[in-house]
Amino acid sequence: PFKDEFESDKPWIEQMTQLPAYPETNNLMAFDVGAVTSNQYLVDTTSIKIGEDGVIRFTLVIKSSAGAMNVSYEGIRCATSERKLYALGRDDGTWVQPRVSEWQKLDFIRQFYAQRELSKNIFCPHKQIVSNTEEAIQALKAGMHRSIFR
Repeated sequence: PFKDEFESDKPWIEQMTQLPAYPETNNLMAFDVGAVTSNQYLVDTTSIKIGEDGVIRFTLVIKSSAGAMNVSYEGIRCATSERKLYALGRDDGTWVQPRVSEWQKLDFIRQFYAQRELSKNIFCPHKQIVSNTEEAIQALKAGMHRSIFR
């Protein structure tokens, strides 16, 4: 029998997700989303996990100019440019499950400035997931992945 060269017909299976420790300020690295916003966007570098399933998971912190903080643990599936929300951080340093936790296309939801930037220019250059955490942190530090020239 003829063997199909596209092994990618195998159904994609998402890994189980373990929540990281709640982010500490000294582990947060800011990045520029290029959007017209006064918010500051940061990633907890200790939370970055590259999944065997092609998903990069990380804690995202959004600080408003008034000092309010939104903390979330998310995943980006590079191949499909989708994001998923796994948990929301509470002020007391605990995680709570979101009401909605499903894969969403980054291009369809305007508010996903940070996730789009991370996906396109930092964690998933050319829709390819970075190969390790160090590479992810380098790209975050540089503000873009080395394979991308704006």
